[in-house]
Amino acid sequence: MLKRSRALTSVAVIAVIAGIGAPAWADTLQEAIALAYRTNPSLLAQRANQRALDESIVQARAGLRPTLDVTLSGSYTRTDSPVTGTPPFTSGGVDDSDSASASIGLGQNIWTGGRVAHAITAAEADILAGRENLRDIEQSVLALVIQSYADVIRDTEILRIREANLTVLRRQLDESTARFEVGEITRTDVAQSEARLAQSEADLANARAQLSVSRAAYAAVVGQTPGDLAPMPVLPGVPSDFDAALDVALVDNPGVRAATYTLQAAEANVAAAKAEFLPSLRATASYGGSNADFDRIGDIGDNTRLTAGATLSVPLFTGGLNSSRVAQALERSNAAQISVEGERRNTLQAVSSAYAQSISARATLQAGQEAVRAATVAAEGVRQEAQVGLRTTLDVLNQELELRNAEVTLASAQRNEYVAQANLLAAMGRLEGPDLDPTLTAYDPAANYQRVRNRGALPWDGVVETLDRVAAPRITPAADAEDAPVDAQLKSEIVRTAPRD
Repeated sequence: MLKRSRALTSVAVIAVIAGIGAPAWADTLQEAIALAYRTNPSLLAQRANQRALDESIVQARAGLRPTLDVTLSGSYTRTDSPVTGTPPFTSGGVDDSDSASASIGLGQNIWTGGRVAHAITAAEADILAGRENLRDIEQSVLALVIQSYADVIRDTEILRIREANLTVLRRQLDESTARFEVGEITRTDVAQSEARLAQSEADLANARAQLSVSRAAYAAVVGQTPGDLAPMPVLPGVPSDFDAALDVALVDNPGVRAATYTLQAAEANVAAAKAEFLPSLRATASYGGSNADFDRIGDIGDNTRLTAGATLSVPLFTGGLNSSRVAQALERSNAAQISVEGERRNTLQAVSSAYAQSISARATLQAGQEAVRAATVAAEGVRQEAQVGLRTTLDVLNQELELRNAEVTLASAQRNEYVAQANLLAAMGRLEGPDLDPTLTAYDPAANYQRVRNRGALPWDGVVETLDRVAAPRITPAADAEDAPVDAQLKSEIVRTAPRD
């Protein structure tokens, strides 16, 4: 693991230092996604956290099963009796005694008023919420992969533009110098060319630095430096209708789904807290023996007894503890309900923002394509007019600058539209690995849950769980009728003001 970390660090450092230096192989977005899906530390850590969370169902279901314990004990007592100092004189002495015992105890919950059953329900809901959090992390990582991929392509294109601009300005300076020497232009024209050339060199240095930053960011999230990246493919499933995108997001967004499962867990915890007021029934049994002499420890088996029975425990007074736990669980349920509404609003904002950015970037892209076309024609025309004296050197330099700015704007617009589309898919909950690459083998968090769920199971688990749910406090869903009109109003307002194609 240490070697791997050092390797990734070395890769990132090389990317920063080398800047534009690229390996000989070519990369595609699907390859970058597949590599990040398998090796990204944030994603791997969240999967490990989810597997740890799966253990909570094992711990909750352990309450359905018996407990078995062995107790061994031994004692030694010595009593010293002093000599009395008054008649009649009594001689002192030493008395000692020892004893040993061994027993095995068995206990089985029969009915806990729903404490165990509701704990199982809460654990299952927490695990489902954890899966949605894993989806959220996965989508965040893949969105970052797409962004870093698009950043490298954009910055590579900008670097090409800066290099081409530098070549043109050097040629322009040579032409200006030659024309100055024959007296066609003044020293001012030459100085203008020199100033633009110096600015172009600074722009080129900045472009190289920005590309190095983007390549290092790519290496950090994907796990290797980018090679000759292929063009960005069309993202699957990008919606063209804002209403449809919003409807999908309110159902599939992992944040909303995780908050909903968290609310279910909180409601189960409320019922479990209420169950603390109810009696509990437990069957017990023990077998063991004792001996009053260490020297005859092997004779314990000759003095044994078997005890079996049942214990009914009824809470009468807990000093307000149970009432406080119920109140605490209720408030946490209220907080979870509010969080659901908060996640819905965050989803509305994320979808609206990403969709608006996508529309804006698309318009900028279309305008940028036309601007580059027109600026290319204008730049060529100004250069030809300058050769016959109809344009000044400054006109040529200004038109060349306008062309390069249009090309940079176009490259940025292509990147912005692509990233906005990825963010829109993420807000909708449709940016998982298999969504982007159908050939990718998906990680299934349910597989580990199914593997560990019945660890330590006994044949009567189902019977005990069914009994424990009898007469147990009901799980009452939190009322959200008052919040629903607010959601509808918010959604209606956002839909009404959303940008359209």
